[in-house]
Amino acid sequence: MIDPHGTAYDLTGPEDAPVVVLVHGLGLNRAVWQWITPDLARFRVLTYDLIGHGETAPPKGQPVLQDLAAQLAGLLDHLDIDRAAIVGFSLGGMIARRFAQDYPARTTALVILHSAHRRSEKAQSAILFRVAQAEEHGPAATVELALERWYTDAARATRPDLMDLTRQWVLANDPAVYPKLYRILAHGVDEIVAPNPPITCPTLVLTGDEDHGNSPDMSVAIATEIPRARLVILKGLRHMALAEDPQAVNRPVVDFLTKVLL
Repeated sequence: MIDPHGTAYDLTGPEDAPVVVLVHGLGLNRAVWQWITPDLARFRVLTYDLIGHGETAPPKGQPVLQDLAAQLAGLLDHLDIDRAAIVGFSLGGMIARRFAQDYPARTTALVILHSAHRRSEKAQSAILFRVAQAEEHGPAATVELALERWYTDAARATRPDLMDLTRQWVLANDPAVYPKLYRILAHGVDEIVAPNPPITCPTLVLTGDEDHGNSPDMSVAIATEIPRARLVILKGLRHMALAEDPQAVNRPVVDFLTKVLL
């Protein structure tokens, strides 16, 4: 399905169940949630493609993080959904926090997976270098190093199918559009650090102990800014833990959502 603003989406599950929205990361699409949606069968689950990703229309001009939160709000309006729990992965976790800041009355809970807080000067320089590579050469310039950051050595050695699938998702992005969204990943953290007023809804923050770009220290910082947030650090996993070891992610996420929504 596609809404009037060009956002492609799928809505499944019991019509009277609490709504859970799944927001994917940079360069991916709503298919990345295929490993968790079966475990969310008790919920009304909404997945969608971000602006300029998958089947969704490209942005007009250079969007900012707040625009991506507004995209989600517009989709919920179209579907007559007043409130929802927002599960965001990576860039999606940044969008989830921006949405909770802009639309607190519409946010029943947050799950922030492998997402960024303020970066060190070295880390910020590294991501800006990748943005410049993407601007010059498109997603192909960054995808192989991304696979190294996203998956453990063992997964890359034994799961060529998963590497090929992830590579296909990233390479499917429009080279003229992809850098615009990459800039949001690089600069959008400034919109969500130390929110005032603070986010107050029930929140789970999760990352892997080998996810160096979205590190345990970042997740601790995010959780510290949200009163009573729950923190989970997965052992031996990197950025794409949701694909490499789905149950390691699914168990704490589903347990949390069940506790706070049902």
